Amino acid sequence: MLETQKLNKSYGSNRALTDVDLKVSKGVIFGLLGPNGAGKSTLIRIINQIIDADSGQVLIDGKPLAPYHISQIGYLPEERGLYKKMKVWDQMIYFARLKGLSQHDAKTRIKNWLDKMEMSTWREKKIEDLSKGMAQKVQFISTIIHNPPLLILDEPFSGFDPVNAEIIKDQILELKKQGTTVILSTHRMESVELLCDQVAMINKSHKILDGTIRQVKNSFRPEVFHVTVENPVKEIPAEWTAKEDEGAYHFTLPLSGKRPNELLEELMNYGQISRFQEVIPSMEEIFIHQVKSTHDE
Repeated sequence: MLETQKLNKSYGSNRALTDVDLKVSKGVIFGLLGPNGAGKSTLIRIINQIIDADSGQVLIDGKPLAPYHISQIGYLPEERGLYKKMKVWDQMIYFARLKGLSQHDAKTRIKNWLDKMEMSTWREKKIEDLSKGMAQKVQFISTIIHNPPLLILDEPFSGFDPVNAEIIKDQILELKKQGTTVILSTHRMESVELLCDQVAMINKSHKILDGTIRQVKNSFRPEVFHVTVENPVKEIPAEWTAKEDEGAYHFTLPLSGKRPNELLEELMNYGQISRFQEVIPSMEEIFIHQVKSTHDE
């Protein structure tokens, strides 16, 4: 759906993007990760043709980025942009018409979305009278009202309480089910774990990792297992630094050149194994590790 090739951008002497290559498959939720100032926002602005790259190119559906692609993209910026004195209904009609919808289609779609998001009673309210979360819903609907095949969401859960964040999450998954490609830029790693199929991380203008969630996690596996032995029949080796708790011993073991089955077979000599669980790092742990690693370079 989207590809960037050797994308570069500088602001004076500051590098924002350095030879960034990305491939976003159709119909996936793609997590765009990185700390503040890494270059994510610059990349998003280039895709949305707000700014130009210094070199490299962006392809959408295999074709070089062009003005007509704007109508195929829905963009929810981190810094929201609503007209505070306008009413909810008028605001949505305005944005829908800007996206090329007819008056009739705009009204039909907006009514359906207001019903779906439980906002029908708010249609005559001014934006300035809404809570932050409710205004975020208005912005979200305005972003997707034209059914864009490519959706770019920058911190879409910002300002939402847990209930409304769940509503937005469900709508994102529904859009994916309908074939929409979603680029999700967020610092909420739990959302990345729940929603994303693919991820890429940018730090200090460089892409430092990419792949599916499974591929990324597997590449950071420490090959270590958490183990619990219940009521051991022989003494646990002192070097395992086991913690005893009511007859159960909890400890962490590296594979040390063994295969998991070989390690488990050895452990069974010590008693009943009630836990044998590989330590898989979370996306948050990987994020912190990668950012710190590149910071120390």
